[in-house]
Amino acid sequence: MGMTMTQKILAKHAGLDSVTAGQLIEANLDLVLGNDVTSPVAIKELEKMKVNSVFDKDKIAIVLDHFTPNKDIKSAELCKCSKTFAYKNNITNFFETGEVGIEHALLPEKGLVVAGDAVIGADSHTCTYGALGAFSTGVGSTDMAAGMATGKAWFKIPSAIKFNLIGKPAKWVSGKDVILHIIGLIGVDGALYKSMEFVGEGVKYLSMDDRFAICNMAIEAGGKNGIFPVDEKTIEYIKEHSDKEYEVFEADEDAEYDEVYDIDLSALKPTVAYPHLPENTKTIDEATKDDIKIDQVVIGSCTNGRISDIRIAAKILEGRHVAKGVRTIVIPATQAIYLQAVEEGLVSTFIKAGAAVSTPTCGPCLGGHMGILAKGEKAVATTNRNFVGRMGDVESEIYLASPAVAAASAVLGKLASPDELD
Repeated sequence: MGMTMTQKILAKHAGLDSVTAGQLIEANLDLVLGNDVTSPVAIKELEKMKVNSVFDKDKIAIVLDHFTPNKDIKSAELCKCSKTFAYKNNITNFFETGEVGIEHALLPEKGLVVAGDAVIGADSHTCTYGALGAFSTGVGSTDMAAGMATGKAWFKIPSAIKFNLIGKPAKWVSGKDVILHIIGLIGVDGALYKSMEFVGEGVKYLSMDDRFAICNMAIEAGGKNGIFPVDEKTIEYIKEHSDKEYEVFEADEDAEYDEVYDIDLSALKPTVAYPHLPENTKTIDEATKDDIKIDQVVIGSCTNGRISDIRIAAKILEGRHVAKGVRTIVIPATQAIYLQAVEEGLVSTFIKAGAAVSTPTCGPCLGGHMGILAKGEKAVATTNRNFVGRMGDVESEIYLASPAVAAASAVLGKLASPDELD
């Protein structure tokens, strides 16, 4: 029986010739990730286990990004706990304010993940790195603790769903629109504990940033992980960012899939997820008919805070001003992206348009800080979740969209299509 890309990676890391869906394995890990919210919990678990050192100081990353720059005393204490642990154990990849980035943008940028790796992170959006042809998935803090101590984790081998991407996306259609369309199609539990494998001739039209966004939100369909095949774009990205050796795994021709979906990228339109689930989608053509007035726009997050996202938002905002009464917050995902945005004049564009530009942080995405919603307020956000109370009051609303739709909405003061600005 053939194996999928994910199954081959897990078999290799378990030292097995082959695996099948449902099989339990113990796999060696290439990287263990934590942030300022989850690392302190893992650290306390290590203390309970009476573990005094980590398995490999070079294979652990601690990124202080969720409530940073420190929002309050409690968040400061979490960061202090993480920092003390990192310094005590000489953790190579420890990042805090000033050199931090949103973890799932920062790790690929720093070259810490490459094709063929097996990665766990105590954050659900760790599935982002499948864009590089790696197996990566989110775990709880206890699993993170065990991973830091032993360099291993156990998994149940996931079955898979194949998404065959065909055609070339139209103007304004991005990776965010692709994954929102898919989640709308299969639902928030449509890929529960399954590997979402994105293949087909349409992949070549997707940038690495598109692929990161798609894999990032695999968890929003319940997926164990998302993964793309390794092509020339992937290898170019890896070589640009990393000195690590990588390994390319390809699915067997007779690999088994629970379901196969054909997705025609050329037929997709910008897509919006209405409150309060990512599966509650409408095309922008449908959404604009609802005339939804908004109070806030957030452009950033581990889904859409990369340089291409920042550029497209700036392109739309250039020479324009955000609507009166609409708070518009732009958050470059890493310091390198922030600096690039400064050097390209994009930050100047945002400021002239009446937007606020923040240092890298997860901030508003999880209702942490830097953009909390009041009762009854509505936001268009390039983030990945729009659950009840996710960004503030339980009676606020979040509409998930691409940077293009978010920027156009900021200008027009309502949920809007970029085409409305032509």
